[in-house]
Amino acid sequence: MFLDNLIFSLNATLPVFIMMIFGKAAFSLGLLDDHTTAKINKFNFKTTLPALLFADLSKADFRSVWDTKFVLFCVFATLLSVGIAVLYSLMHKDKSERGEIIQAAYRSSAAVLGIAFVKNIYGEAAMAALMIIGTVPLYNIAAVVILSLTSPEKDKNKGKSLLITTLKGIVTNPIIIGIIVGILWSLLKIPQPFIFEKSVKYLSNMATPLSLIALGASFKISDAKGKLPITLGTAFIKLVLLCGIFLPLAVHVGFRGEKLIAILVMLGSATTGSCFVMAKNFGHKGTITAFSVMLTTLLSSVTLTVWLFILKTVNYI
Repeated sequence: MFLDNLIFSLNATLPVFIMMIFGKAAFSLGLLDDHTTAKINKFNFKTTLPALLFADLSKADFRSVWDTKFVLFCVFATLLSVGIAVLYSLMHKDKSERGEIIQAAYRSSAAVLGIAFVKNIYGEAAMAALMIIGTVPLYNIAAVVILSLTSPEKDKNKGKSLLITTLKGIVTNPIIIGIIVGILWSLLKIPQPFIFEKSVKYLSNMATPLSLIALGASFKISDAKGKLPITLGTAFIKLVLLCGIFLPLAVHVGFRGEKLIAILVMLGSATTGSCFVMAKNFGHKGTITAFSVMLTTLLSSVTLTVWLFILKTVNYI
């Protein structure tokens, strides 16, 4: 069982890491440069990532599987996770990097990995879709607020203008728009013509590989020197601490099976590559974010397997 879970987790995480290595190799060979990767990040932020979330949510049947207690638990755990990440970031002296630390510590690959992970185990992913509703909008709203307030460029927008800029960033965030449109599309049961559906699928399929290739190409090993201790702390929070706090609480509340796996992915999967895209789009350097994505991706193949093994051993999944 443990070996099966390890293979499953490696199959989910190693391709992610390989795409980042591919991006770094492409940069080293001169196939990509800083200007190109910046354009790719902007393209992903405004098109492929919103398309991915729309594609996942627009076909979900929320009415038939709705569970208020489950969604509220996901919201509650997400908000507390952000709070824990904020407290951890206060240990870091460089205030301009705190936003990256916070986002990397709380934001999982919930949308990218969640549906695939749950579907591979249970054959369906209704609870993963509900988990996305409870977490991903908050992930992005919190990221916009945090990255705006800690941006190295925030001094350009002081006082009321900073507030307006932050609110505008939330309202016009393409990822949030993709989530809202996807949920409304599902609830209104709007049909998707084949040509439209296929086009959206093409875009959504590009989201993860393009994000990871750009992340790998942008990652500078020299910039990461001295960032290992803070990044290891971020990885511990992301992969171990949040699961250690909220999984027992989820079990106590009564969640089992598919719901518990969805919560595990929400809490303990690797930091998503879209964190890097968000950080760069708000003027952050992105070094800590990229390092966190790489480190948590490597380690999550082990930690997710251990959490799966524990939950299976005690017959909760």
